[in-house]
Amino acid sequence: MAGTYRLSKRVLLQALRSSMHLMVWGSGCSCWRCPLGAKRYLLTDNIVKLKEFQRKKMIVACNLLGTKETYFRNLEEKLSQNRLILREELKTLLHLCESQNDMELAKNVIYRYHMENRSDTLGEYKFGPLFMRLCYELDLEETARELITNQHLQGFFSDSTSFSILMDMLFMKGKYESALKVLIEMKNQDVKFSKDTYVLAFAICYKLNSPESFTICTTLREEALIKGDILSRRASCFAVALALNQNQVAKAISIFSQIMKPESKACINLNIIIHLHSNSSNRLETLLDILQNAAEGNLSSFVKRHEFSEEVLATVREKVKDFPDLLARFDEIYGKLHISGQKTP
Repeated sequence: MAGTYRLSKRVLLQALRSSMHLMVWGSGCSCWRCPLGAKRYLLTDNIVKLKEFQRKKMIVACNLLGTKETYFRNLEEKLSQNRLILREELKTLLHLCESQNDMELAKNVIYRYHMENRSDTLGEYKFGPLFMRLCYELDLEETARELITNQHLQGFFSDSTSFSILMDMLFMKGKYESALKVLIEMKNQDVKFSKDTYVLAFAICYKLNSPESFTICTTLREEALIKGDILSRRASCFAVALALNQNQVAKAISIFSQIMKPESKACINLNIIIHLHSNSSNRLETLLDILQNAAEGNLSSFVKRHEFSEEVLATVREKVKDFPDLLARFDEIYGKLHISGQKTP
């Protein structure tokens, strides 16, 4: 049965090719398209560890015997003379790089080091995350993508963190198609997905917002459930939002129903959007009941009130504007939410 849901290389590549030529933006609610200029940092600092990496760079530079130029020249000589590259030499080099020109030497040393050590990597130091943090600092996501997809470096980036940092870089720059290629490369290299991987994967698919990306998201999710992988609430929210944008309301409701403790801001707002998409005849009345209970509920001062996005509330108003009684009721509720600080920008 598991084979039925397995995300094959062929399915992924076909979906990727389709998404390269056609990005079909769903006709669903626009609330889940981030406002222009909004930033979404998908990875936490304890994964990226950029500040820690930069502190280490300063320490390495201060403790270096001689100059950076001399160190680089010595490594270039070792390359030309086919001498063995040591692990500590590569670590030091990656901490000394400060420009794209420096990275050219780093790439050559990485190729040589991997060629010399590819058969003896078990338990060895993981250079992948270190290299990705360097690319993150120097704004060189294309260099990172070039190496992580290079067939001659198979095994050098054997950890999920390397792929996650690169996908996060590409996501922040709006390079969603490139991020999807990295995701597919990670799958093809059989690198185990982490909780962060699924967040990134579903976020990328959500941003692409096409039938192809919806297929990838759905298949990855089903495969994760079969394998027993943990899907975070954040990842599930992206999956729900993508399903709504693709007008797959039943699928969105199904995924949302499986979210444990759906009390986050994202879940509360997603619930509103789900009601807007519902075909129930009294959906608008039910929706206003939810908002009114949130605005007027007799909650303790120690209990945080539900907050609703301005964009979501604007969409609700758009839906009720043709019904005078409902519109008047909504405007009253909206005023209460505004006064109580339950409306967020």
